[in-house]
Amino acid sequence: MGKPNSRENIFSRLNKAVRTVPAWYPDPSPWEPARLTPKERISQFKELMTAGRSEVYPVKGDEWVAQLKKILHERRINTLTYGPETEIGKVLATEWETNDGSTRLIPWNNTIETFRDELFKIDAGITSTMGGIADGAALILWPTPEEPRLLSLVPPVHFALVRADKIFASFTEAIKKLDWAKKAPTNSLLISGPSRTADIEMILQFGVHGPTDLIVLVVE
Repeated sequence: MGKPNSRENIFSRLNKAVRTVPAWYPDPSPWEPARLTPKERISQFKELMTAGRSEVYPVKGDEWVAQLKKILHERRINTLTYGPETEIGKVLATEWETNDGSTRLIPWNNTIETFRDELFKIDAGITSTMGGIADGAALILWPTPEEPRLLSLVPPVHFALVRADKIFASFTEAIKKLDWAKKAPTNSLLISGPSRTADIEMILQFGVHGPTDLIVLVVE
């Protein structure tokens, strides 16, 4: 057999190096989520959500209904759909004045097959949330048959209610506090702002695949 050529020598040295040099792995320091007071959580949540082109309104208790009406009136929103069997749906049905002269409530009480055509003509939808994430600037939604995903996806304007005491410092804390290890949702949504996309020229467009506006009412 002849002597190995230079190419074989190179590969031989490389193979020996692979066998003898141990692989390097980083040794990351333990990570801990930020510890924020309730006031700091709300402040950071509002700041980052607003930076993502959402609107955030802190309200007290059931004052969210009056704030909702004000926004609907100012924007001339004619129709609002909601889940009548949800907690917020029952509040709306009780406190809504049918003669206030502007927005008509439309309950989601049909299947998507029978409600589809009407749904795509509605101006806005309103949903509850499981909470919010301060450092991630996101809402957590768990769609249900009473409050399906399409309520937050199809209408051009999405109103969302989030309790101030359910705004978590981080996603890690949210998973722990909501006990996802034992009862993880089959379909969870993290919403960080209105729908957006960019084309090949990097021109940002809103509302292409969902609502053009996200309006969050933080209920304290």
